Amino acid sequence: MQPKQIVQQWVDVFNEGNADKIATFYADNAVNHQVANEPVVGKAAIHKMFTDEFASAEMVCIVENIFQDGDWAILEWKDPIGLRGCGFFQIENGLILFQRGYWDKLSFLKAHNLPIPT
Repeated sequence: MQPKQIVQQWVDVFNEGNADKIATFYADNAVNHQVANEPVVGKAAIHKMFTDEFASAEMVCIVENIFQDGDWAILEWKDPIGLRGCGFFQIENGLILFQRGYWDKLSFLKAHNLPIPT
């Protein structure tokens, strides 16, 4: 399966809000670095990150574009409340090895009435 197809499936599972299922997309030694946060290293830690995030806010990813370049897929997304972002996914052996995401954390926190760090 091509990286672009894997990311489309990842989006479908992300929108289910199921941390157990989304963790299956990641390699054991994967890194997920949402640039507004510290990198999360390892499949178990990524699973915990999604468990916590899905519990704190309802998140929906609407695909605007998915591009592919070799073993990389690039996702441009929006959500129903107008937030936008971009994610880069490096795929190896059918699993996400590295993910980096760019989005506006402050707008996200405000939109979901979550605490703003000081």
